[in-house]
Amino acid sequence: MKREYHSWYSPALGQEMELLVFGHAGARVLIFPTSKGRFYEWEDRQMMETVRHQLDQGWVQIYCVDSVDAESWYAYWKHPGERAWRHVQYENYLLQEVLPLSTKLNPNPFLMTVGASFGAYHAVNFALRHPELVGRTIGMSGIYDISRWMEGYSDDNVYFNNPVAYIPNEHDNGRLAALRNLDIILAVGYEDGLRGSSEHLSNLLWDKGIGNALRLWDGWAHDWPWWKQMLSIYISGHD
Repeated sequence: MKREYHSWYSPALGQEMELLVFGHAGARVLIFPTSKGRFYEWEDRQMMETVRHQLDQGWVQIYCVDSVDAESWYAYWKHPGERAWRHVQYENYLLQEVLPLSTKLNPNPFLMTVGASFGAYHAVNFALRHPELVGRTIGMSGIYDISRWMEGYSDDNVYFNNPVAYIPNEHDNGRLAALRNLDIILAVGYEDGLRGSSEHLSNLLWDKGIGNALRLWDGWAHDWPWWKQMLSIYISGHD
């Protein structure tokens, strides 16, 4: 499969950032690593081999981005407001730098966001915040309430990046229409301690008329062998 490495100094983040691109054509797929993970995590875990056929056929092109979790939500030595602001800068990096690179390399208009564990938070939150840009989001074994990292603190940056907080208050008809067109897949194990987070978000979305597919897997299912199976099924839109 085609593989490209890219790096540049990010104006949004004020530091060098790296990413990997796999494939040559097809729907663009933005993949987030697990908590504090690096851009090469999914390659190291052989996740690209799981979707080699889709990549070789030109059905998808995957962008594995780096994280700044250690500087944002997990930077416990910072004030919570600073952590949330660093996440906002990270989103600006995605919007202003990564997505323009992806459309330069590949004009396919369909974009997916995918992540597992804390990466699922990133994938789903990005899609829910920008449904006009994303066609499908896949959250595997995710957590969708960021308040547990905030020590009781909240501001607009925290609120608008906490799906279980802002989804119940969605009222803009244009945004709701875009959200209702978004293909949302939340997959989690029956015995996963984070199962309740996926179920809660799924219910909040349905309460706003936003359809989503909650998929409960047997067992714990919170590890790479299960995520490989989930990815192979849901990236192609199969149930």
